[in-house]
Amino acid sequence: MERQKTTVYLNLCTLLGLAGMACFIWYGVQNQIFVSAESLKHFLNQFGLFAPALFLVIQMIQVVLPILPGAVGCLGGVLIFGPVWGFVYNYIGISLGSILAFLLSKRYGRPFVRGIIGEKNYEKYIGWLEKGKAFDKAFAVAIFLPVAPDDLLCYMAGLTPMSLKKFATIIFLGKPGSIFLYSLGLTGIMEVLKQIF
Repeated sequence: MERQKTTVYLNLCTLLGLAGMACFIWYGVQNQIFVSAESLKHFLNQFGLFAPALFLVIQMIQVVLPILPGAVGCLGGVLIFGPVWGFVYNYIGISLGSILAFLLSKRYGRPFVRGIIGEKNYEKYIGWLEKGKAFDKAFAVAIFLPVAPDDLLCYMAGLTPMSLKKFATIIFLGKPGSIFLYSLGLTGIMEVLKQIF
C-alpha cells in the first residue's frame, strides 16, 4: 500500500515537472527566448545571481524535451558566462538532463519514448536496441561525438537493461569532450561571422 502511494506521488511529480517544462518552453517560444544566443542572454540577464541556475534548468529541459535547439543553449552558455563557466554550466545541465531522460524512459517505457522523440526517430533508432551488449559500446562512442543525436540516444538507452550507474558514467566521462568541441566550434564560427559581417 505504501509503495503504491509512493509510485502515485512519483508519477504525479513527474507529470507536474513535464507540464512545468512544457509551459516554460511555450512561454519561451511565445517570447522568442530560444531563437538566438542573444535572446537567451537578454532573458537570463534579468535574473542576476539566479541566471546560472535558470540556465542549468534550460539546458536540462532542452535534453528532456528536444524542442529547443541544443546549439542555442551551448553557444548561449559560452557567450553569456564565458568559456570556462559556460562550459561548466553546459556540462552540468546537459548531463543532468540526460540522466533525467534516461530515468523517464526506464520508468515509462516505449510508448512514452515514442511520444517524446516521435515515430520517425523511434523507428530510426529502435534497431540499435537489437545489438544487445554492443548497444552499450555504440552508445558510449556516440556520446563522445559532438554530432550524435545524444538526446534521442539517452531515451533509447533507457529502454535497455543498462544500469543507471553505467549510464551516468558514460555521460559524465563522454560529455565533456563533445560539449567542449561543440561549444568551441560554435564560438569559432560566430567569431568568423562577426569578422566577415
